[in-house]
Amino acid sequence: MKIDISTWKSFFICGKKGIFKLIQPGVRKSKEYIEEGAVPFVASGAFNNGIEKYVKTDEVLDQGNCITVSAIGGFSFYQEKDFVGRGGAGSAIKILYNENLNEQNALFICAILKKTLSKYDFNSMISGTILKEESIYLPVNKNGIDWNFMETYIKNLEPTVSKYLNQLQSLKLDSYKKLDLKNWKRFNLYDEQLFTIDSGNKLDKSKMATNNPTVNFVGRANQNNGITAVVNEIIGLEPYKKGYLTLALGGEYLGSCFIQPKDFYTSQNVNVLIPNNEISYNTKLFISIMIFKESRTYYKAFVDELNRHIKTDFSILLPVNNNEQIDWEYMENYIKAIKENTLDKLELLNNIQ
Repeated sequence: MKIDISTWKSFFICGKKGIFKLIQPGVRKSKEYIEEGAVPFVASGAFNNGIEKYVKTDEVLDQGNCITVSAIGGFSFYQEKDFVGRGGAGSAIKILYNENLNEQNALFICAILKKTLSKYDFNSMISGTILKEESIYLPVNKNGIDWNFMETYIKNLEPTVSKYLNQLQSLKLDSYKKLDLKNWKRFNLYDEQLFTIDSGNKLDKSKMATNNPTVNFVGRANQNNGITAVVNEIIGLEPYKKGYLTLALGGEYLGSCFIQPKDFYTSQNVNVLIPNNEISYNTKLFISIMIFKESRTYYKAFVDELNRHIKTDFSILLPVNNNEQIDWEYMENYIKAIKENTLDKLELLNNIQ
């Protein structure tokens, strides 16, 4: 449903002339050290409403009926219930309050906030100052912001969204057989069968020219293959070749590993995995998933990151054949099977009315 925004007006997000009251949580215990419970722990994540886990805590809670904004990527979510917000420096969340807020109009505004703030990343995280300077366009009536329009718009969408969600669930898209790893072996990424690990360019995106963009710029991100910009090629600095893998060593998106589709540069804290031999795209995809799973299972952002492990003791599980060598054929065929299964499901989705 296309919206006519020609009559909308611009509003500062917060500050003296802003829509919202801004709250920035104080320093809190790390989520790793809080006992599990029933209180949402909200951090700078892109999924699950920003909730990383549920905790038991005696700390003062942040009040619900608000919008939380991730400092990285601008991911914005409505929080209905009281919660523990990740505070302190760096990627702490920002909390926005307005007495007119409810679940429906908040969802409408969250989509606009995400669109506006998605340009901010690890090199330029969202601060309170930035939120006071940024503005968003919203529908208006004779009294100001048209809260009722936003609420009604979302309510009208809900039946359609519910219908499609039910149809998706009926397809059982995630019903893949669980892998048996008991006969797999561990390999370091620097194994001669795998990769040469390069430390990357360590460039600062904010200092890159973009008037003649020809080279992808890969940062610590978990979307769009980690590509956060397209920049000018630097004279004397040859880009890395397409087909290499990039790996985020730390931060909120630790372990994000992607096959790069075009030549590229990298930001700080992003390593490049250069295949020592010819490795198929499907096999690289399989390996990138195993790297991500290993990173998120055994390492922690801002606590124990990959920097000091990647060239020493970091390893991943891979399938092996009867000769105890990496089973390249198994990985190739496994990804092919998933792709074929997914294409079948997409064909079914195209037939949904």
